[in-house]
Amino acid sequence: MHWLDRLPIFLAALWWGSLSAVGLLVVPLLFAHLPTPAVAGAMAARLFSAQTWVALGCGLLLLVCARGREAARMAWANGALLFVVAGMLLALLLEHGVAPRIQARIDLRLWHSVGSAMLALQWLCAAVVLWKVSGPRATAASAEPPLLD
Repeated sequence: MHWLDRLPIFLAALWWGSLSAVGLLVVPLLFAHLPTPAVAGAMAARLFSAQTWVALGCGLLLLVCARGREAARMAWANGALLFVVAGMLLALLLEHGVAPRIQARIDLRLWHSVGSAMLALQWLCAAVVLWKVSGPRATAASAEPPLLD
């Protein structure tokens, strides 16, 4: 398998893994160990903003990979592209639609719930992308001799 064929797997794993680490480990630890919820919330907002850039970068590169070499491109792109675009859209909506309302403390309970649901949906999108790009390859793509292993 050519190293460029593995790049989508790496990108999907980075996206899903970073969402998992930030959302399921780091942010809960912030609220458990920082002195006040306000301090933890400010730091969580920065982390989620950085996570948006990770999601957008990985998603954009996954879209570029989908346009790559003809044989490898269609082996995963058709099944995963919808989830890549949906995950990127969710990341943008979280950053520019939900996060400002949370930071402005507008109906905090509602917007935290919406943000949590959107983050969970983005996590599911990234998981589906990872599942699809790491699955069995089409015979045309796997029939190529390895160029760099």
